[in-house]
Amino acid sequence: MFGRLRHPLSAVAVTMALTLPWLFIWATDSTHSLGHLQTVAVSGVAVLGASFMLAWAAETAEEDVPRAFALAVLAVLAVAPEYAVDALYAWTAGANAGTPRGAEAANLAVANMTGANRILIGLGWSAIALFTVYRAGSARDPAVNKESGFLKGNVELDRDIATEIAFLLAATAFAFFVPFGGGIGMVDTVVLVGLYMTYIAIIIRGDVEETEEQVGVPAYFQSYSKGPRIASILFLFGYSGFMIYSAVHPFAHGLEALGQSIGIPAFFMIQWIAPLASESPELIVVAYLVNKARSTAGFNALISSKLNQWTLLIGTLAVVYSIAAGDIGALPFDEKQRAEIWITAAQSFFAIAILTNFEISVREAIGLLVLFASQIIAEFYVIQTMADAQAHEISLLILYAYTVVYLVLGAILFVQRRGEVRALFGRTVSNARDAMGGQSGRPEHAD
Repeated sequence: MFGRLRHPLSAVAVTMALTLPWLFIWATDSTHSLGHLQTVAVSGVAVLGASFMLAWAAETAEEDVPRAFALAVLAVLAVAPEYAVDALYAWTAGANAGTPRGAEAANLAVANMTGANRILIGLGWSAIALFTVYRAGSARDPAVNKESGFLKGNVELDRDIATEIAFLLAATAFAFFVPFGGGIGMVDTVVLVGLYMTYIAIIIRGDVEETEEQVGVPAYFQSYSKGPRIASILFLFGYSGFMIYSAVHPFAHGLEALGQSIGIPAFFMIQWIAPLASESPELIVVAYLVNKARSTAGFNALISSKLNQWTLLIGTLAVVYSIAAGDIGALPFDEKQRAEIWITAAQSFFAIAILTNFEISVREAIGLLVLFASQIIAEFYVIQTMADAQAHEISLLILYAYTVVYLVLGAILFVQRRGEVRALFGRTVSNARDAMGGQSGRPEHAD
C-alpha cells in the first residue's frame, strides 16, 4: 500500500489522513448526522489507518524491549475495543442485577466474549495461516514450508512462543470449570488475571533480541536516538490506540444496524458481527506483518491476543459487574452461554494441540476454518427457520456436538505429540527460571 511513497514520513502522513475524517466527526460529536453506511465507511477507514500505525509502533519498539512484550502491547491495544464492548454489557448487567434486563445484558456479555475468542482462532488463525502460505508464492518467507501435493505446506512458528502456548493451555483448562460456578466470579478473576500477570512478568524480563532488519517506517524510526525513538513509539501506540478505541464501536454498531436491516437477529449480530468488527484491527496488523514476510511476528501477535482475551477479558467481567452492582458478585449466564463457554474452551484446546509442534499446516488451518464456519452457519439456519423453543434446543445440541468434536480432535493430537508437549512445557519452565533469576544479558543498543 505504501511501497511507492519515497519518504517513510509520507506513509505516516497518508495513514494519518485516513483517520482525520473520523477524528473530526468524533471531536464535533456529529456521528448522529451520518447514516449507518457512512458511519461504517468513515470509521472503518480510520481503523485501517490506525492499524498500520499500531503495527509500525510494535516493530519499532522491538529495538528497545523484548519482542514478545512489544507484541503483547500491540495485542492489548488492538483488541481494546472488544474489552470496552464487553465491559458495557457487564456494567449494564450489574446496574440492573436481578432484573430481566440485567440477565439479558449478562448473557450478551458472555456471548460477545465467546464470539470474539472463537473468531480470533476460527477465522484469524486459520485465515492468516492460509494467507501466509499463499503470500509465500510471490515473496520468500522463511517460515513457510511449501510441499508438492494437495493442500500441502505449513507455517513454522517461533519456538519462543512456548510460553504463550503453555499459559494459553493453562487458561483453557481452567475455563472448562468456569460454567460450574454458575457465573463468572472473583475466583475466576484472580486465577485468569493472575495467569496473565505472571506471563507478562516472564516476558518483560526476557532479552532484547537482535531485531530483524526493518524497512520503511519502522527502520526510519529505529534510526532515531533513543529519546526521540521512544517518543515516536509512544505517539504511534497512543494515537492508534485512541483511534481504534473511538472508531471501532461506531463501526460495529453500524454493521449491526445494517445486518438487522436485512433480517439478521440482534443477538446473533452481537455475538458475531460486533466482535468481528472489534477484532479487525488485530487482523489488519497481522496481515500487514505477513505481507512483509514477517509471519513469525504476525502469529506471535495472534497468539498473544488470544491469551489476553482468554484471561483478562474474562477476568475483568466480574470486576465491572461487581462495581456496577455495588457488591461483589458473579456475572450470571444461562444454559446457552454455558454451552458457548465450553465450545470456546474446546476450540482453544484443539487449536493449542495444533500448535504444540510449532507448526500449522494448510490442512489444519482449513480444519479450524471449516469447523468454525459450519457451526455458525448451522446455528444461524436453525435460528432463522425454527420456532424459538425448538431452535434453542437444537442450538444447544449443535454446540455440544461441536464441543465433543473439538475435544476428541485435540485429545488425539495431544497424545500423538506428547513428546512435543513435554518439550514445550520444559522450554516454558526454562524461560520462567531465566526471567525470575534476573538475567541481565541484554545487549545495549547504540543511540
